[in-house]
Amino acid sequence: MSKTKLELTWIGKDKRPKLEPRILLENPELSYHAKFRRYSPSPPAPLPEGEGSKMTAEHLTVQSVEAESPKSPSPSWRGVGERVDLFDNKLIFGDNLLALKALEQNYAGKVKCVFIDPPYNTGSAFTHYDDGLEHSIWLSLMRDRLEIIRSLLSDDGSLWITIDDNEAHYLKVLCDEVFGRGNFVANVVWEKKYAPQNNATWLSDSHDHILVFTKNKELWRPLKLSRSDEMDARYTNRDNDPRGIWKASDFTISLSGGQRGAQFAKTGVSSNIYEIVTPSGRCLMPAKGRCWAASPEKYQELLNDNRLWFGENGNNVPALKRFLTEVQNGIVAKTIWFRTEVGDNQEAKKEALVFNGEEVFSTPKPEKLLKRILELATNPNDLVLDSFAGSGTTGAVAHKMGRRWIMIELGEHCHTHIIPRLKKVIAGEDPGGISKAVNWQGGGGFRYYSLAPSLLEQDRWGNWVVNKNYNPAMLAEALCKLEGFSYAPSDTQWWNHGYSSEQDFIYVTTQNLSHQQLQELSEEVGGDRSLLVCCAAFRGKTDAFPNLTLKKIPKMVLSRCEWAHDDYSLNVANLPMAQPKPEAEKPKKASVKLVNIAQDDLFGEA
Repeated sequence: MSKTKLELTWIGKDKRPKLEPRILLENPELSYHAKFRRYSPSPPAPLPEGEGSKMTAEHLTVQSVEAESPKSPSPSWRGVGERVDLFDNKLIFGDNLLALKALEQNYAGKVKCVFIDPPYNTGSAFTHYDDGLEHSIWLSLMRDRLEIIRSLLSDDGSLWITIDDNEAHYLKVLCDEVFGRGNFVANVVWEKKYAPQNNATWLSDSHDHILVFTKNKELWRPLKLSRSDEMDARYTNRDNDPRGIWKASDFTISLSGGQRGAQFAKTGVSSNIYEIVTPSGRCLMPAKGRCWAASPEKYQELLNDNRLWFGENGNNVPALKRFLTEVQNGIVAKTIWFRTEVGDNQEAKKEALVFNGEEVFSTPKPEKLLKRILELATNPNDLVLDSFAGSGTTGAVAHKMGRRWIMIELGEHCHTHIIPRLKKVIAGEDPGGISKAVNWQGGGGFRYYSLAPSLLEQDRWGNWVVNKNYNPAMLAEALCKLEGFSYAPSDTQWWNHGYSSEQDFIYVTTQNLSHQQLQELSEEVGGDRSLLVCCAAFRGKTDAFPNLTLKKIPKMVLSRCEWAHDDYSLNVANLPMAQPKPEAEKPKKASVKLVNIAQDDLFGEA
């Protein structure tokens, strides 16, 4: 049997960036939390130690206090029942691929839900560039990010991606490759527009796709959606049943499917086909192709228990009474989401205008849409990630719903849209979106981070040296990350900058260490512990100290990464311009070959 598999291929697929795992630098001036905080009487689950954050979970009982400066290392949270809003939410400004890589060490396997709204690659940005090239760049951009997102997801985590028809089907196959085809959950159709677009050349598009994948489908189950008052209003008590209000449901089932259908097709006999006599004396048989929903014995039990409804006059086809007290607490979500349920583009733009009316954000998502996703994918205090933050809807909704969140955004609207929006949410001054539905009153906060510059830079002779903007603490933290150590400088052991286990530590210095200094260091570390020493240079034999491993900076990391590479975004300005050519000399269109989607080959991608 051939081992050839279906796959999506494109120009440059084999080229993968060697990403530098940057450290994150907090800017306390842009970090923010509520002026007055309300504390939960019990602390939330411990957080992973984030870059630049030394927060610890302590038991707080104060009901309302004046907030300290964002520079304060102590935690804060606001709890309503199980809902908790932590100050340690993260807003990261910078290239999202580098930022995802920066999060990987501390957050791998800890993110419960990822929502992304990536660039749709509609082609409008590529009018003057080589036709077809943008598909390859877009697919590489997405592949590199999806691979890190998968590592960040918990085993029972899920990914939700909004996309339009232009790339949805390519993206589906790409996700199949990254997550495994068996971990595909659904393609949700979201009604994003109400009115038809009358100037559309072909069909007016009214929907977007939401592709849903899990890291492990066997472990992940969607939660139920909350029941609405409208749903509960369908329950009445027409016979004054002491068990309360109920709703009538069909008491027949199909004979064409499943084991029952196979048996009936083979024998023409079903135990669930029998005559029922109504209280009025009318004799009934199930409709053709259907049978009763219970055996004769079970039917009699239901009848004796007053579980069947024959209508006011006792003459109708029986219906099963389903009591509200017995139905599940929520309802199962469907794969078609109407704008009346989860909002549309117009509603989303109105929400975004509240935070910046001068510079309109073109593609926001409505808060009700994110609420629906987080209801299905998370519980209070779960961690949510959005690496294409846009106008900040994900963080705003996660915050109001008591989820922890991380958002990443490179564009300037991080400052013009996201921060003003989050400040209003935290201050309780955002009455729009889902605020009323979740009774949001304000609270919590976030920390603002930017990516550190590249660890290495070239001097005027072209030699790679440590970036002059790095201080000793930044250097130690960066090398901890590169070597797989947790950065945790000791207050008592001057040589202890981090650890990889209880007995394995790291020391970082820009000094040239002599044989005597290494001897003293080895004696202080002791024989039952090991230490990785990162220094500018050292004198002495490397095997003279069994408990020390010696490496030189920056030689030890030179081949690890692409240094001084700050932009992995889809930068249109850097694409090769298409040169006008005579008709006869025009090359054939560069294409993306999709092995298992044959329509493009048959009809042409256009």
